[in-house]
Amino acid sequence: MAAPAPAAGQYEHGDGRVELDPAAPVPAPNGFTNDDLRPVPVARRTWTTYNFLALWVGMAHNIPSWTLASGLVALGMDWKQAVLTIALANLVVLVPMLLTGHAGTKYGIPFPVFARASFGLRGANLPALVRAAVACAWFGIQTWIGGEGIFLLAGKLLGESWRTAAEFGGHPWTQWLSFLLFWLVEMAVIARGMETLRRFENWAAPFVIVGALALLAWITVKAGGFGPLLDQPSRLGWDGDFWKVFFPALMGMIGFWSTLSLNIPDFTRFGGSQRAQIRGQALGLPTTMTLFALLSVLVTSGSQAVYGEPIWDPIALAAKMESPVGLLFALLTVLVATLSVNIAANVVSPAYDLANLLPRFVTFRTGALITGVVGIAVLPWKLISDPHVYIFTWLGVVGGLLGTVAGVLIADYWLLRRTRLLLAELYRPNGAYWYTAGWNWRAVTALLLGGLLAVGGSYGGPFPADGLVPFLKPLADYGWAVGFTASFVLYAALSRGTGRRRR
Repeated sequence: MAAPAPAAGQYEHGDGRVELDPAAPVPAPNGFTNDDLRPVPVARRTWTTYNFLALWVGMAHNIPSWTLASGLVALGMDWKQAVLTIALANLVVLVPMLLTGHAGTKYGIPFPVFARASFGLRGANLPALVRAAVACAWFGIQTWIGGEGIFLLAGKLLGESWRTAAEFGGHPWTQWLSFLLFWLVEMAVIARGMETLRRFENWAAPFVIVGALALLAWITVKAGGFGPLLDQPSRLGWDGDFWKVFFPALMGMIGFWSTLSLNIPDFTRFGGSQRAQIRGQALGLPTTMTLFALLSVLVTSGSQAVYGEPIWDPIALAAKMESPVGLLFALLTVLVATLSVNIAANVVSPAYDLANLLPRFVTFRTGALITGVVGIAVLPWKLISDPHVYIFTWLGVVGGLLGTVAGVLIADYWLLRRTRLLLAELYRPNGAYWYTAGWNWRAVTALLLGGLLAVGGSYGGPFPADGLVPFLKPLADYGWAVGFTASFVLYAALSRGTGRRRR
């Protein structure tokens, strides 16, 4: 039985979910509102535990997830250390994932609208655009990988001329064509909206699991068991050398999903209950990522036994199949897996974030198209060319920056507001979340200072060997933890005793 909430203009149901009061005026279209950003009515919040579980299975089973273990092994870990690092990272990142996801299910709002409570109606564009920029880069990386899958596996079916076509920009034109084809498929799926995405994830998740297990069965039969990779000792041991690599690697692994720990409300806003989103995510994220990492190690071990060297890239491994039917199945699995993660993880968020920036002109679908264009412009093939740069620089810096945003959001929503928001005010200029000209300087200050501490000492790759800010270099290996903790504490301290009414 639903009962009116204490706050005017909103209606709280018995299970704690809140929606705009049907009797109150709907927020009129303005510089902060459009149909995609308005709260989802409770009647349309229908995602179940399985929907969230399937979402995570679909997102976790992708090529970069598969190759995470290889990056750690390349840095000197053995397979047990690599899988342990990945498992621990995903348990850590699950915590902010559930804490921010709570707001989506309770109020039916996407991430950029949620950020308005702490950053202000205009200030929310700052963390939203940071998140959007990261998502666009990830979108480009995943699209390049999907196109590479089409190129390599189609080359086995179409012959040598496909793989040795004339080069353009350092790659055969057929590879660029494969990249474009995959991009077009992604744009076509997301253009149909979130309900289509939910249905796609529901069947994509079990399909990809079957495909991965089929690859394991195939390589096991060819190898007659698993190869020597499982017996390879760690080059780091368990002493000081290991811990020097472990902590930055852990932060990098956290950075892998720190993006979703911010914009998970984009999905949980459709949740049928808090129980559904909590159970679905807890069952889906850490277990799936750990098992997938273990699966990648087993398959790669088998490849070493068969081919004399470890083949970590599942696309390259599948390309060694002789059966046309097997190749087609492998191609379809790669496409479905990459589509599943890329659309959910890297298109939904920037689509909402860009709509939040210019609600009058940018819809969810327009934002998705912009994401697709930017994802090509960032030259994604360069971002994943070096495992050291990929894990320590790209994932580490991304994790540090996004950790600061998560610290502010969680401190504001859980510590200061005790999960109570004025729903209609999130869309009203000069209202409760207007602060100073639409900006909350406390949140911006915590974000900037936390970000400086988290990534100011970044070193290696494109950064100076002594770090951007040398005296901050010791903090760089702990970027996500430093950013999250610093911004959480700073924002809480700056916001205490201000005398502002917090709801």
